[in-house]
Amino acid sequence: MIVGQQKPFDEIWGMVKDHKQLTVFGCNTCVAVCHQGGNKEAEILASLLRMRATQEGVEIEIKNGGIERQCEHPFFESAKDLLDSSEAILSMACGIGVQFVAEKYMSTPVYPALNTTFLGDVKTDWHFTEKCQACGDCILGITGGVCPVSRCCKRLFNGPCGGSSKGKCEISKELDCAWQLVVDRLEALGKLNDYEKITPIKDWSKDRAGGPRSFKLEGF
Repeated sequence: MIVGQQKPFDEIWGMVKDHKQLTVFGCNTCVAVCHQGGNKEAEILASLLRMRATQEGVEIEIKNGGIERQCEHPFFESAKDLLDSSEAILSMACGIGVQFVAEKYMSTPVYPALNTTFLGDVKTDWHFTEKCQACGDCILGITGGVCPVSRCCKRLFNGPCGGSSKGKCEISKELDCAWQLVVDRLEALGKLNDYEKITPIKDWSKDRAGGPRSFKLEGF
């Protein structure tokens, strides 16, 4: 899932306060799971913005709504009337959703309410951890399912650096050494010999270094 975090309230207010009408628009999938950008959060943020407007004597009409996903066309149909009549939109989606809305409504200002942070998993209901950087060339099959790109601070591909100690990263004792996790996992799988295999130099052109990526299904 994509993890995001709401921007500081003052930053959000600064972006939208000069409009006469604003729609706070939730995205009810990834960022709703992390309690930052769903329809419920859109309702709460809209209320906070109305209170701020009242406090500062700013005349602005603030509506709120949302859809299941702001990155797919079919979901927008239910919100067409709301968005068509909006002077400005405060999107509570990740950066993908914000850009998607901006492309659909070319003449409408669209602002991000969140900072998109990483691709992660749900460790607990309130704790999310980074697991993937979408580098375009997955090597989890040879690292015991532990990603050194996202979990090793130095992105090392062939064993730990000299700074790891007692299974912890030298950057922070709170962080597990990614390569210790790789070894533990390979040992559990009875494939510890794989640790000795040398991973070739990574082709970073499949990462962002190659520019914006796309994927098109053939035959559709």
